[in-house]
Amino acid sequence: MLKLTEVTEENWLDIRALSVDDNQKAFLDSAVGILARGYVYRFCRARVIGIASDDVIIGVALVRDLDDEPACYDLQQFMIGRQYQRQGYGTIALRMILSALEQERKYDCVEVCVKKDDAAALRVYEKTGFTDTGYVDKAAPDSRNLMYSFQKAQPDRADARN
Repeated sequence: MLKLTEVTEENWLDIRALSVDDNQKAFLDSAVGILARGYVYRFCRARVIGIASDDVIIGVALVRDLDDEPACYDLQQFMIGRQYQRQGYGTIALRMILSALEQERKYDCVEVCVKKDDAAALRVYEKTGFTDTGYVDKAAPDSRNLMYSFQKAQPDRADARN
């Protein structure tokens, strides 16, 4: 069973050991880099999230608060270890992360910046509901800026009649 877990003394070495295929290394940071970013961005309420199948760490993600416009959750990194890829874990884990952020609901959306050449990541993000904003960051012109918006709560029918 897939679950999200916090980074602990017991599992951080398993997270550190995660890696991706050589052809994916240009698209994201190493697991150690993701753990370090979590520390560096701690004042932006960054959180490193472990992804586990049963009790085996299979992935890691980094989310931080972005208070600049558009104010949103910034999904900085999302990695599934190479031996666990192409098994559907990425889509399920991403949906779980989005669900947890939606329940927290500090912001109405989640942003991610993805290299245009990273077709596999783009498919996962688009499959889970991210859409291209059309924004091109001058610092990353080779990337696409994607946004996921949480659904607006529908008014209760009884409330709508009053």
